[in-house]
Amino acid sequence: MVNYIMLKIRLDKWLWAARLYKTRVLAKTAIDNGKVHVAGQKTKPSRIVEVGEQLRIRRGEDEKTITVLALSEHRRGAPEAQSLYEETQESISKREEKSAKRKAFYDSAPASVRPNKKQRRQIHRFLKN
Repeated sequence: MVNYIMLKIRLDKWLWAARLYKTRVLAKTAIDNGKVHVAGQKTKPSRIVEVGEQLRIRRGEDEKTITVLALSEHRRGAPEAQSLYEETQESISKREEKSAKRKAFYDSAPASVRPNKKQRRQIHRFLKN
């Protein structure tokens, strides 16, 4: 068993090991593009992650605020990866609220429905006459 507290791990590698990004390259790109903030500031991929730090991660329209609970340099199964961090309750409630607003907006918009084959035939017959 590896002693998780004594490790020195780069931010991009930790994000990959915690399964927040599929590859280290995607994690590095997100950090370089300012989508990952440590303690409210932009950072570099080579920054050393410490237990107890707060990270703010933006992916699309969603934004997560997480606290680092443990360090790992190896990518393992999802249950073990989820034990490396904890999302704050405030972050969870904000994400759920934004999700509900998006869902309400898209549900209220009329969906453009294409006619099926039978309806198209009826339209063609009607237009011929």
